[in-house]
Amino acid sequence: MLKNKLSFFIAAFLLLFTFLITDSTAQNAGNWQQAVDYEMDIDFDVETNRYQGQQKLTYHNNSPDTLDRVFYHLFFNAFQPNSMMDKRSRTIADPDSRVRDRIFSYDETEIGYQEIDWIKQNGEEVEFTVKGTIMEVHLNEPIAPGESVVFEMEHEAQVPLQTRRSGRDNAEGVRYSMSQWFPKIAAYDEMGWHANPYIGREFYAPFGTFDIEIHIDRDYVVASGSILQNPEKVGYGYETADMQVNRPDGEKLTWHFQAEDVHDVMWAADPDYTHTTAQVPDGPILRFFYQTDPVAENALEERQSDLRANWEALPELTVKAFQYMSENYGDYAYDEYVVIQGGDGGMEYTMGTLITGNRNLRSLLGVTVHEFVHAWYEGAVANNETRDQWIDEGFTSYASAFITNHVFNNGEGDPMLSRYNGYIRMAQSGMEEPMHIHADHYVTNSAYGMASYTKGAIFLHQLGYVIGDDALKRSLNRFYEEWKFKHPTGYDFIRIAERESDMVLDWYYEYWVETTHTIDYSVKSVADSNGNANISLAKNGVMPMPLDVEVEFTDGSIKHYYIPLRIMWGQKDNPYPEIERVVAEDWPWVFPEYELSIDRPADEIARVEIDPSGRMADVERTNNVWEMSSNN
Repeated sequence: MLKNKLSFFIAAFLLLFTFLITDSTAQNAGNWQQAVDYEMDIDFDVETNRYQGQQKLTYHNNSPDTLDRVFYHLFFNAFQPNSMMDKRSRTIADPDSRVRDRIFSYDETEIGYQEIDWIKQNGEEVEFTVKGTIMEVHLNEPIAPGESVVFEMEHEAQVPLQTRRSGRDNAEGVRYSMSQWFPKIAAYDEMGWHANPYIGREFYAPFGTFDIEIHIDRDYVVASGSILQNPEKVGYGYETADMQVNRPDGEKLTWHFQAEDVHDVMWAADPDYTHTTAQVPDGPILRFFYQTDPVAENALEERQSDLRANWEALPELTVKAFQYMSENYGDYAYDEYVVIQGGDGGMEYTMGTLITGNRNLRSLLGVTVHEFVHAWYEGAVANNETRDQWIDEGFTSYASAFITNHVFNNGEGDPMLSRYNGYIRMAQSGMEEPMHIHADHYVTNSAYGMASYTKGAIFLHQLGYVIGDDALKRSLNRFYEEWKFKHPTGYDFIRIAERESDMVLDWYYEYWVETTHTIDYSVKSVADSNGNANISLAKNGVMPMPLDVEVEFTDGSIKHYYIPLRIMWGQKDNPYPEIERVVAEDWPWVFPEYELSIDRPADEIARVEIDPSGRMADVERTNNVWEMSSNN
């Protein structure tokens, strides 16, 4: 009998142990991500604007899936007549002014292309199919879970005229802005392959290491969002003249760059670059590459002098901005960051940016700040930008607004409120689209920009209104620290915000991100009820919100009334500790009206205002205020 009982308990323990192991495995199954190691050798011809390339890619399949094919991006193929980028630009209602119909008129020397000579899997050639900017590789052998495979290829490319981030000979005279320049394996995650054709929007790729050698005419200075490994071999100095010192003989120099824990590397090259540096205290080295002799809007020497002066002033201001970002949103994840004059506007990359440089100082710093903040969100956090582009663009827009306000205005005022009017106009126009749409599939560029940049930034600022600024700041820091290098989603962020605020916030995410429902609350009336004032409030819009209601009395005193939403299951701290606050009964979101009772007579109430902070994105603020003088 004892033996039978012992056998029973052993069997039960083994069953429980098996369940725990299985459950633990299931819990961890969603945390995997693919990894890559690139080795590239590029032989560049500045006369033809072409290069020959060799690439070795070690691909680590950390997924639970067996892969029977892989996909690569060939971005330069977008810059050809009748490509998807060209056709999209010529048919969308509001095309990017930098593209429009330019690509359609390119001749054979102006187009871009990437041609694959051959590709091998573990030393054996494999078949592949190229359609536009995507290459499908038909594997000889499937890649099993946990297996690593080596892909080798030879390819050649032609750099297009400067068009939408990439290209040669931009409007300011920079010879090469090399972004999206190499055959790049597509991202694979729990949703499968993300082999999206390049039409000019967002990017998504696995983290890994890059080892790149670039052989280019010895007169060129190369700048890259990565770490130079052989500065002594290329005469690397602080000024263009110094870069010519002690360079080896020969037609070309080899520039060797490396980067770790990144998902992309860009570079630029020009014979006229000046290089300066600045050190962020307890932070990275900042590098700046700009034209010694800028191509100004006119040939006036004083104009060129002004442009050089702006670049000379930029490093000190950027250090100040970097410090603010690190102190408030988390430490920068890498050892260096580079700001390079090039491209056709401003575009972020993990350890650097390409920006046009012929700007006034405020604009130059503004674009620099916006792009380097991307190093936190596009670079280190690296969510899937094609699907959740509002995280990268919105969080960056939010943080950069406060950084530039700190640098230029000593932090006075609320730099976010000016963005609300643009959102309200879009919401009222009927052209707004939800934030969770794939970046390539917005009907208009305007709707994409509004959802990604403006509404993405308001997502955070308005969330601060809901949960309080301290909880928001803790949420942003915790999100960065817990999710950098892990490709999180918007739900990962909102779960952190819930933990930091002790609130339920799924409703906020669902309404603001997944719909275009708007907020509209109003003060309907103030009436007397048995000696007390009865303030009647109305929910006119579809999206519910908690309310801060400010009541000013005829004696000049002010009291705040806080009305939580019933579905929040929590409340924020008083954002105005110097003003008395009363926490009222919560508002069930299905109720279109709410009665707020005030323990003073109605004739002692001079003014009532919903959300005096202006941080709730109410689309009709004119009905947020009731005043005695206008209602008598």
